[in-house]
Amino acid sequence: MQNHFELFALPARYAIDTTQLERAYREVQSKVHPDKFVQSGEAEKRVAMQWATRANEAYQVLKKPLPRATYLCQLHGIDLQTESNTSMPVAFLIQQIEWREAFDDARAAADTAALHALEAELTTSLKTMLAALASSFDDSNFSAATEHIRACMFIEKFLQDIAALDD
Repeated sequence: MQNHFELFALPARYAIDTTQLERAYREVQSKVHPDKFVQSGEAEKRVAMQWATRANEAYQVLKKPLPRATYLCQLHGIDLQTESNTSMPVAFLIQQIEWREAFDDARAAADTAALHALEAELTTSLKTMLAALASSFDDSNFSAATEHIRACMFIEKFLQDIAALDD
C-alpha cells in the first residue's frame, strides 16, 4: 500500500511544496470522487469511496506541519510516545512554567493585552520551533525532530487554551 507521500507522488520529506500537494490532491480526487461512480455497481462505488476517504486523510496529514512531521517519523519507524514520553530539555520546561504563570496572571487579572502578548510570543516560538524541526529532518536527526514535535504540540495546545478564553 502506498504511503501518503507516494499517493500524491511527493518526495517523503518534511519540507513539501504545498501548492504541488494541493494540485496532486485535486488530481487524485478527480479520479476517485464518488460522484464519478454514480452509475457504477456497488463494489466500484465502495472502492471509490475508500480511495476518496484515503486521499482526504492523507491530504489532512500532509498539509499541516505537525501531523506531517509525526507521520514522517512513523514512516521511519519512530514512535513519538507522546502519551508516555514527556521528557523535554530543562530550558523548555522552565519556559513552559513562565508561560503558564504569565497565562494564569493575565487570566486572573482579565488582562487581554497581556494575553495577546503571550499569544504573540507563543506564535513566534512555534514558528522558531517549526524551523528547528525542519532543520532536524534535513539533517536526518530524528531524535531532535521528536523533541521539536513534542515542543510544538505543547505550544499549539497552549495557543488553543488561550483562544478558548475568547469563546
